[in-house]
Formats: sequence, C-alpha cells, structure tokens
Amino acid sequence: MSISLNKEQFLRNFLQEVWNEKRFNKIQTYVHPKYHIELDAGDPWEGKTINPAEFIERLHYSFDSFPDMHFEVTSCQELEDRVIVDWILTGTNLGPIGDFPATGKRIRTTGNTVYYFKDGLISGHHQVFDRITVTKQLGFLSA
Repeated sequence: MSISLNKEQFLRNFLQEVWNEKRFNKIQTYVHPKYHIELDAGDPWEGKTINPAEFIERLHYSFDSFPDMHFEVTSCQELEDRVIVDWILTGTNLGPIGDFPATGKRIRTTGNTVYYFKDGLISGHHQVFDRITVTKQLGFLSA
C-alpha cells in the first residue's frame, strides 16, 4: 500500500493504530519490509534492519514492560522523505525492563523521532528521548 494521505497524516495514523491501539495486523499497511533503526539508544534493535515480523517482536518487547504505553503527538513536520515528530509518552511499568522488576509506577517523558519513508511506507527511524527522567520516575535512579 502506498501513501494516499500526506506523510504526516499517514504517520499519525501509524502511531495511533499500531502503537496506541496495538493493532499489529496493520504493520504491513505502514512498515516497509526493510525497516532500519538508525539510532535509538537502549533499543535492542538499534542499528538493525528488521522485517514486519521482527517489528512486531519489538512492539511486544515495549508492551511487555508498559502495556498501556501511549504516544501523544505534540508536533509534526513533514519533509521530503521524512516526518519529524515530537511526542509525550505515558505508561505504567507492569513488566520487567531487562533485569529490573516491574515497579507499577507511571511514567511521562518527551521525545523526538525522525521517521523515514521509502516506497510509500515507513522505512526506519532515529529517535531521542529522555530516558533519565524515566529511570528516575521508576525509582531506578535517585532524583
């Protein structure tokens, strides 16, 4: 499926349907068969090119720790082959994060993701967000 909407609206739909609503059956509607994660510190898939099935594994990895994870888009800017998104992430830590046990605590943090497009689909991203605030909110670091 190629983009019939502008890239910004296509990306907003992706974040809503795939990340917020967990509609994994929509992955192939949005995600290129070769999705590259250029920069995403702390993401086990950083530097890798993954297929839609591996993308779903990555989603499960995130939702295992934060089943109610939700992205609120605060701004979007569409460029030629990419969309830059600023967002607020909220969620409750109900599963382990690596070796750390679930805390039951809520998080709220901000971040920025640049999503790349190829052949009418989202073909990768690089992302930066405030992980230090998250570790403090979870009690892993002192404030």
